[in-house]
Amino acid sequence: MSLTKRDKERQLRELTQIVTGIRLFNKECGKGGEGIDNLPSILNEAIPSATMNIENELNSTRLFISRYTALIERQNAELLEEPEPDMLRQAVINCRQHEAFLKVLLNDVVVATDQVNTLERDLRSVLIQLQNTIQSKTAVPTNQVYPKFISLAKIWTGFQDEMVLLSVISNIQANLEPFTRSHKEVLQDSILQPLLTGLILRTDEERIAETSGLEGRVEHAPHFKNLEFLFPETTRNFAQLPLQYKGFCGFSIAVHDRLLLPGNPLVGVLRYKDHFFCFTSKEAAVKFAADPDRYIAHIAEAAKKSPELIQLLELHMQFSTITPYGKSAEPGHMIEKPLTKRDSGIQTEVHPIESNIDQTTNGTSGK
Repeated sequence: MSLTKRDKERQLRELTQIVTGIRLFNKECGKGGEGIDNLPSILNEAIPSATMNIENELNSTRLFISRYTALIERQNAELLEEPEPDMLRQAVINCRQHEAFLKVLLNDVVVATDQVNTLERDLRSVLIQLQNTIQSKTAVPTNQVYPKFISLAKIWTGFQDEMVLLSVISNIQANLEPFTRSHKEVLQDSILQPLLTGLILRTDEERIAETSGLEGRVEHAPHFKNLEFLFPETTRNFAQLPLQYKGFCGFSIAVHDRLLLPGNPLVGVLRYKDHFFCFTSKEAAVKFAADPDRYIAHIAEAAKKSPELIQLLELHMQFSTITPYGKSAEPGHMIEKPLTKRDSGIQTEVHPIESNIDQTTNGTSGK
């Protein structure tokens, strides 16, 4: 009886998995499996190395953010013009983009670590089951061992997938570097070091810690009208609130011309039109709450100066012609919504030119 193409492919796939499982089991028993790399061991060395590389680059990027932010704050306070203010702001935005990508890559490595740990547990479990089933027997029913060999092959395929993923992550990290080179070349250490003298560099964590006490919270007041501030003890799943502008302070973006500072949710999260805003301080929160629409409009204008903010801060609702990168039909090809066209019918008048009949005449002439 002839088999269909699909059945043949299924049988070949199962046969390949059985052979792979047998070779892996023989390798574990020291009786074969030559040429098979020890993927679990390789991954256990590669994952910590990848994690360290990303964390080192993340720390370096955050140092640049601290430097540029400190210089911008000094310029705002002392009305300085060196280095060029817009250049500094663009450098901060560039570093924040780089930081966001690195955090995604680091999270992928963490997920890969958990997946590898799970695969290792499954591998040990299946190998023990096979050893208990086979032991020193000369013959074992195929229905007892073949399913376990197939399971062994699938687990090994999982290790191969994680190897590919780590390779992709490393390539992405390397390909991001050229996009960060511009601000390093323009704002060199020889230029920055004299300007940084006497300045205190603060990390995002240190800035948030400064306003995390009870004295840094927004106090409810009548002039907030229908606005509501949310706090951890009064809001369920407070940590999972979808913060607007990816958690950056909207007041700083609007007032300090695109300055990206992390908001502190413990100050109080403003709920306005089903959006949630956090701020660097209670003073910023109060001023923003006094006229949210005005500040939101300012942020939209700021994004027109630096269009990369639309993606970074997820401002797609304010720019209706832009689609979020991850939601586009073909990521990487087009992020602008296409203009839709359709046929339309119209009735054409028989006599488009209006007639001009003088009602005062009687139809005769020459009189």
